[in-house]
Amino acid sequence: MAVLVVASLELLLPLHGLGQPAVNGKAAGEGPERVGVELREGGIIRGPTSARRLAVVFTGHGFAEGGEVILNELGKHKGKGSFFFTGEFLTNTNFKPLVQRIAWEGHYLGPHSDKHVLYCPWEGPKKTLVTRAEFRADLESNLRKIERFGIPRRQIRYFLPPYEYYNQEIVDWAKELGLTVVNYTPDTRSNADYTGEAEKNFVSSQTIFDSIVGKERNDPNGLNGFILLLHIGSGPDRADKFPALFGELLDYLAGKGYQFVRVDELLEPK
Repeated sequence: MAVLVVASLELLLPLHGLGQPAVNGKAAGEGPERVGVELREGGIIRGPTSARRLAVVFTGHGFAEGGEVILNELGKHKGKGSFFFTGEFLTNTNFKPLVQRIAWEGHYLGPHSDKHVLYCPWEGPKKTLVTRAEFRADLESNLRKIERFGIPRRQIRYFLPPYEYYNQEIVDWAKELGLTVVNYTPDTRSNADYTGEAEKNFVSSQTIFDSIVGKERNDPNGLNGFILLLHIGSGPDRADKFPALFGELLDYLAGKGYQFVRVDELLEPK
């Protein structure tokens, strides 16, 4: 059973990404590594459900206060995570030691755009708001900043779009750069861990925890192949930090027999 946990560092707008419809289908893709994945508008939202493995994925843009706890807990559980950071995050000197540790410990480090660009409008048809040239220039800048941490370009194969929001054109443009779009598996509240207590859409850490456990219990495949999205930091507007429950969550899932793997390991099983 494979599970991918995705943690997002900062989502700047309310939970609009929840409105992106899922395609309840399987895709063979271009090779055997794509067999059995689930797609949403061309991006992979769940890996093969044949193995009890999970990938934890974190996105980051402006905050990182949960990083040390997250890495410590992954280490305790002999697990690997996947971290998708913007170029602005990667060049923030306050975050440099954290990114260096992520790379040193062998976690996946991937792009989340350079400037946290919104690719499609929240309302109406999902037409692309950027040109192909603008998209490529922004993403290439993000990729170069990842390479500065010693990650060869050939190892950067997966891209998690900013705001977790995209369309088929973005997927196609990413493919031109050798990148496969991935996104979170729906039906938990994990991607709400950035919401602040003063916001109408606030979701408590306990509610998030319970939604993940509930999904594991009620889905016929449990969390096999799951991509679980979390934020590595939520900023000063949220006191109820989910990383405080992250170790307990890993304890629970490990007790169920799950392994925590990188996104490339989840989607490219040996």
